[in-house]
Amino acid sequence: MKLLDRIFGRGGASAPRPSPKSGYLRDSRSKILSTRGASLRHHRDDVRIAWRRAAGLAMDIIQNSGRLRGAVDQVIADTVGVELILNPVPDLSKLGYDKKETDDFVRLLKAEWKHWAWNQRECDLKGKFIAPQMVDVALRHDVVYGEALMLMDYMPAGLRRRYGIGSGAKMCLTTPTSLVQDTNAFENIYQGVIHDEIGRPSAYRLAEKEDGLTVKRDYRAYDAAGRQMVAHVFDPVDSNDVRGISRLVPAFREYLQWEVLVDATVQAQILQTVFAQVLTSEKFSAEAFEAIEALGEGQDERKLRDEYRDYFLATLEQASESEISVGSDPKISHLGPGEKLELMSTGIPGPQFLPVSTELQRGMARAIGISHASYTMNYEGATYSSTRMEGASLHPVVTRRRERIAAPICQLAYEHRVDELIGTGKLPFKGGYEAFLANRDKILWAQWQGPAKATADDQKSAKAASERLLNGTSTLDMECAEIGADAEEVFERRAYWHNRYVAAGMPSPFVRNPGSGEQKEDLIPADKSQKKEDA
Repeated sequence: MKLLDRIFGRGGASAPRPSPKSGYLRDSRSKILSTRGASLRHHRDDVRIAWRRAAGLAMDIIQNSGRLRGAVDQVIADTVGVELILNPVPDLSKLGYDKKETDDFVRLLKAEWKHWAWNQRECDLKGKFIAPQMVDVALRHDVVYGEALMLMDYMPAGLRRRYGIGSGAKMCLTTPTSLVQDTNAFENIYQGVIHDEIGRPSAYRLAEKEDGLTVKRDYRAYDAAGRQMVAHVFDPVDSNDVRGISRLVPAFREYLQWEVLVDATVQAQILQTVFAQVLTSEKFSAEAFEAIEALGEGQDERKLRDEYRDYFLATLEQASESEISVGSDPKISHLGPGEKLELMSTGIPGPQFLPVSTELQRGMARAIGISHASYTMNYEGATYSSTRMEGASLHPVVTRRRERIAAPICQLAYEHRVDELIGTGKLPFKGGYEAFLANRDKILWAQWQGPAKATADDQKSAKAASERLLNGTSTLDMECAEIGADAEEVFERRAYWHNRYVAAGMPSPFVRNPGSGEQKEDLIPADKSQKKEDA
């Protein structure tokens, strides 16, 4: 019994006591842990406390840094390129559609979306921006504010006639600063987001300008028909998070340290460049003039003394008229006798500047979600292998940002546009609007495709794609997605040009010529390759 008590810690004085040096948070001799204060709160409380200051700092440093502005542009280019390409994947198998009818329906969806999304008067409630531009702004908001907010609205027929437009569904991208910071447990509102009894967002409270006054207005997350009306996208850290926070927050300290480092280095180098000049001058002393006076009173001595005096006076007069000017228009005139001007070499930046600067910039690039080379535009020392690994590491980050932030903005607008097209009869659908409502989620399912994955060697990447297709580990639509192309569009364009070449009596470039040369070794089957080696 005593042994069991000792094992399970049930004993009295004989029970083992934990060592004060064991377990977590064991400090070192420098007591470094004790100097770092920390408190534990809900992450959403940390976001609420720091949100406004973080957003203000992020906006300030981006607006005043060409490098950070370029980094944000790089984030947009990597994530969406020119635009996110719509790839509808509706499930129409239970609605009487065969394969050809489904393909025709998908083709109509893509054409209607393209025409609507690229017309700012049709897609934007304010009539200012096309849909791809609003996605760009949403990504900027995600970097600065940590979230993006878009409302969907429907313009009535009378107002549409006034503006001469045809569609009623409208996107209204709103700055996250409009979402109030109101928090009240009795109203079940936290940072402007109103929740129902089980924690689902039911409405969003926005502060808007109306007749010169600020008015708070609630916008429902879903309408009476169950359609989503608000897209509030952010990257949560905790399951209780309600709002996002700027992606630059973890890197504020590194950026400001880097900025101070660069400013101090530049100022010191300018001072050294301007003032690191030494003028050496042999001035006349009193002993020199006394020696001249001591030459004597003879005629020859007086003549020599007068010549020396005139020479020295002329030299001093000439030296007094000379000048040294260092500035935007540098000028150095004749120096006096015995004067020498030396330009000293600068000692700044020192050997530690580049390592420290690189380390600080690497932290910034990691927080933003781009490579260090893209952030600094410095590819010194890069190799094919390192570039490949860099791309392989960052591509999932880009894809995740595309799927979590950019795609939901497009998807919400796409759903409302298709809903309107089928509801008004402009897009024919079997079973009508009732069948569409009954299968809305299956019909509106779509994928959004971004730009091609960056490659360090196009030839090697193309060869790898061919190998995957031959090995059966990939498909054409997957490979098209890798290069930023739509498999359906590629098929349609290839069929069009193939038939056109054949109709004109020309050889089609899409038909491989079996007699064009010996088959490459990497495409020869294993058994034939072995026979060739045996021969």
